[in-house]
Amino acid sequence: MAELDIDDIQRRMDASIASLHNEFIGLRAGRASTGMLEPIMVDAYGSKMPMNQVGNISVPEPRLLTVSVWDAALAPMVEKAIREADLGLNPSTEGNLIRVPIPDLSEERRKDMVKVAGRYAEGCRVAIRNIRRDSIEKVRKAEKDGLISEDHRHTQENRVQKLTDEFVKKVDDALSHKEREITHV
Repeated sequence: MAELDIDDIQRRMDASIASLHNEFIGLRAGRASTGMLEPIMVDAYGSKMPMNQVGNISVPEPRLLTVSVWDAALAPMVEKAIREADLGLNPSTEGNLIRVPIPDLSEERRKDMVKVAGRYAEGCRVAIRNIRRDSIEKVRKAEKDGLISEDHRHTQENRVQKLTDEFVKKVDDALSHKEREITHV
């Protein structure tokens, strides 16, 4: 009998939630955090690389981040990636050191950050639903191939749907928590 690997499905959904939490770390309300820049990808050496693989990110002051780029030729690409990351940051470059002042959060900026958080959450929901779709397709194929009965297919589809609902709720809870954190003055 073809049994669905529920643990594997759960692991994949957990990875989606972990990725969402990493993206949320980048949305800090008013205080500098190295996590703000870590998810940003930089065009370097013909491919996209995470920020922490092209330079050292540090927090010398509560409202300032610096990126010490290891290869000075990449500094313009790093600056461009930070500007285009939709975090409302305005970096300035001095040689291979990029200073990123963290602005005070205006009401408008907070609303923008909530929208970005919403986009991250929706991306995570889509990833979870894709895992559900793939799993249900496997179950239906197993039934079509005569490996499982129709009742067993229904049971497994229901288990996958229940797991999906749990994880979508986790995404919604994480989003509402992040929204409260961003909007709390």
